[in-house]
Amino acid sequence: MSTTTLAVLVPLLPFLGALAGLLFGRKAPGFVRPLAVLPTLAAAVLAVLVAVRHGGGQAIDASTELTPTGSVPIDLALHLDGFAVLTAVLVGVVATCVQLFSTAYLRTDPRYASYAALVSLFTSAMLLVVYSGDLMVLLVGWEVMGICSYFLVGHYWETEAARAASLKAFLVTKLGDVPFLIGLFALAADAGSFRITKILGAVAAGGLDHPTLIALLLLAGVAGKSAQFPLHTWLPDAMAGPTPVSALIHAATMVAAGIYFIARLLPVFTASRAALVVMAVMAALTMVGSALAALAQDDIKRVLAYSTIGQLGYMTGALAVGDRGAAVFHLLSHGAFKALLFLGAGVIIHAAGTNSLAAMAGMDGLAKRIPDAFWTMTIALLALAAVPPFAGFFSKETVLVAAERAARGHAESAPGAAGWLVLIAGVLTALLTAAYATRLWLMAFRGRGAAAPDHGREPFAMTGVLWLLAVPSVGFGLAAGPIADWFDGGELAPTLATSILGTGAAAIGALLTYGLWQRATARAAAGLAGAGVPAAAAAAESAAEAPEVAEVTHDHPVVPAGPAADPGKALLGPLHRHAAAGFHLDAVYEVLFVRPVRGAASLVRFLDREVVDTYVRGAGGAPRLLGTLVRRAQTGNVQSYLSALLAGAVVLALATAVLANVNAGS
Repeated sequence: MSTTTLAVLVPLLPFLGALAGLLFGRKAPGFVRPLAVLPTLAAAVLAVLVAVRHGGGQAIDASTELTPTGSVPIDLALHLDGFAVLTAVLVGVVATCVQLFSTAYLRTDPRYASYAALVSLFTSAMLLVVYSGDLMVLLVGWEVMGICSYFLVGHYWETEAARAASLKAFLVTKLGDVPFLIGLFALAADAGSFRITKILGAVAAGGLDHPTLIALLLLAGVAGKSAQFPLHTWLPDAMAGPTPVSALIHAATMVAAGIYFIARLLPVFTASRAALVVMAVMAALTMVGSALAALAQDDIKRVLAYSTIGQLGYMTGALAVGDRGAAVFHLLSHGAFKALLFLGAGVIIHAAGTNSLAAMAGMDGLAKRIPDAFWTMTIALLALAAVPPFAGFFSKETVLVAAERAARGHAESAPGAAGWLVLIAGVLTALLTAAYATRLWLMAFRGRGAAAPDHGREPFAMTGVLWLLAVPSVGFGLAAGPIADWFDGGELAPTLATSILGTGAAAIGALLTYGLWQRATARAAAGLAGAGVPAAAAAAESAAEAPEVAEVTHDHPVVPAGPAADPGKALLGPLHRHAAAGFHLDAVYEVLFVRPVRGAASLVRFLDREVVDTYVRGAGGAPRLLGTLVRRAQTGNVQSYLSALLAGAVVLALATAVLANVNAGS
């Protein structure tokens, strides 16, 4: 079987699994889990086989005309290069892990059949984006992912949070898709084709008439899909969906699509230095702002959501300095440890019965209750904090190396200003990332207070997946050398300068957070001891007296916080309140967009009801009134008819005489 045939089967198998699940899920519930896992697993195996056959060599292209359009043709095309085949492996592996994890995590969910089918469709759509060689076909997968995310984020539709989050995710991403679609048409008009290879050829020949406009329009769509500033606000709220869905969205689909799209079409963006500077500013604001917000979140899933936004900012920063190899390398590395973080968080939430870090910090012995999640989450957090030799260290350092090279003027396509922006923001974000990763680890696993609940051993389908994902989280960075040729032949290795900067910043952030935690917990313990209150009783009393957390439930209710201190508050100080609210961007959007739109809608409704409807009612009432008058005149009395006829004749005669006199006088 040829490589192109295998590549066609990769997105096709999950699609067929989704179709079968939607059609027969309710009629044959015993087949739901096999239909969820087996097609996705087969797609992952085939994706690995395609990658092995490709071997990092020349790109493989195959196409057939989908339909004649009369102008720019649309082709059903495949484009398999090093980026595509490795990204497809990531999508297949993570999706398989999510499906396996979900069989246990959602085993009692009455809507599991539709959930599993939508996850398969989500996976198929992302694989279509990855392998597509035509932008219009890519757009189909792009939009299907948006629809799937709406249904999956709103899986718990009984809750207001899930309904609002799914609608918000759909609307914000569609807001970015409008300029994105315009940019695609403008790009195809300039290049004369939707085929990626022909577009890149036109760019190389200088055939784009409006490179800056096209790049900025496309960047708006990427900002929405990949949750970059200022269209990132939907992603933290999307945590209202099931935790496995969060793992899939954050690690392998949806948000990864935007980064992958820019990587595939990077020459389009590097054709405009202004667009690269805009991208660098967007990446810098995204990195630093999301890291600060992550330090202030109480919900463990929202911490990880803001973490994803920041790591996507690193990838965007690498693209802004013209190094797509560094961006995709970090995309692959991040996909492994972020999937592990979210699935591990699902185990923690399942064991603790809450999403609240403050509540977990008031529990003693949670790490012993869930040792698999403890050890694998520790590995994933070390990778997130870019601690060597874990995967995140190597991939994040490649981004900093690319930024340093651009800042020193050694990157031909990237302006030095973009390099400095990404480098400074990247080092600062490394410090903040280590700080919130340390905070999460301490509050989740080093709590003090009442004994953590014991729900027994977690199912192997959940814990086994965690250990499977721990392998690339530890060792994927060591593959930087062997797979460097797959990424434009660039070198994916840290330098001494960036290693010192990045690792030093991470060490400072981790040590500072740990010191503040130790000081705060010691002070709290001393205060309790001085008051003569036993620790367990104090924990129970504090939990009972603590105000209810305003955050609405996700997988479990968020319970009142315990007495443990939060090092994030000490680190951020007066900034904590604003960071916890996402720096009030939602409030800004409420004033700038939501209220004006609602006001305009109210005006339109008023005009429709009070003006248009009044006219319509009047237009219908006048004939009715005339008909009533005429009907009353029909008495059947001949004398009345003759009198009316005579009166009419007299009136006509008088009118004729008056008009004749007027004409004679003139």
